[in-house]
Amino acid sequence: MNRILLVATLILSVISADAQYKWDFGVKAGGSNYLGDIGGQELTRRDFIWDMRLDDTRMNYSVFARRKMNKRWALAANADYISVWGIDANSSNPGRRARNLNFRNRIVELGGRAELTVFYDNDVGGKGYYDPDYRFFVFAGLAGFYHNPQGQIFGAVDDAGNILNSSYKSQWYDLRPFRTENQESEYEKIGLAVPVGVGMYFTFNKQFRLGWELNWRTTFSDYIDDVSGQYGDIAEIAARDGGDLGAALAQQSNQNIIDLINGDPETDGLAGSIYDHQWSDNETTDAAGNSEPLLNKRGDPTHNDSYMTMAVTGSYVIRGTSTFYKAKYSWLNQRRGSRRSRAKF
Repeated sequence: MNRILLVATLILSVISADAQYKWDFGVKAGGSNYLGDIGGQELTRRDFIWDMRLDDTRMNYSVFARRKMNKRWALAANADYISVWGIDANSSNPGRRARNLNFRNRIVELGGRAELTVFYDNDVGGKGYYDPDYRFFVFAGLAGFYHNPQGQIFGAVDDAGNILNSSYKSQWYDLRPFRTENQESEYEKIGLAVPVGVGMYFTFNKQFRLGWELNWRTTFSDYIDDVSGQYGDIAEIAARDGGDLGAALAQQSNQNIIDLINGDPETDGLAGSIYDHQWSDNETTDAAGNSEPLLNKRGDPTHNDSYMTMAVTGSYVIRGTSTFYKAKYSWLNQRRGSRRSRAKF
């Protein structure tokens, strides 16, 4: 019994000693982008940031709570609103420009993660005030998200990337119900993601934290942008609810530019031929007799989509008032510039 009481006393002492730094609550704001099938750079799809376009960056906002477990580890929970979008007209890849698709997606995410501090300095500047405090950490976790990709009906784009014939430009349509690749059923609106990243923060006056973080989410979905595999049968898409609207959203390949190529050699490097761009109107072979998958390719089903955020963070530390802390650590809260010596007996 005495041993149990001793262990319990030690645990409560440790908890009390660290009480004023256990919780902080805050907000984040920054930019968001995505890696998928639409838009991108001049080469075919590449992993991580190498295929992203900075001009497609949108905003994200978040609230979070964090609990410090010990000097190295912390647990955090977050709720995020993340906006991503992409448009083939902005791509420097001629195949994607001829495909001429676009999307936006407003993602709502709930997640949790573990943070490991890999470097810290409790007394930045070495002045003896323990203010500010600095932490650099890495993290990983699991998140669930809700998403609903939308698209617009665009016309062709010219060699400067300007959108032509865009009479529907102002209208956004939910893409999932149209099953734009002629899927047997609609893909899920709820998905899972694995967030990993790095972050840092300074703690000022032992109460306010200002920081930064980079968070990369790998998802288990290839439909963040509504594009994954091959073109579906346009007649079947048109025959479902939505009719010609669904068909127009599913296939927007830039025929105007392809026609230009045949008569204007100056655009040859921009768009290439219809077969180079793997555009299809449900044909079975190309001019060289190649197989259907080349002609019908719409996206890359071998890679799932990802999205990332980079944000500035601000939070407020909940400070405890335990008697144990006051007796042992109250000297940390003395006014700057004053030092108190303690008598030694």
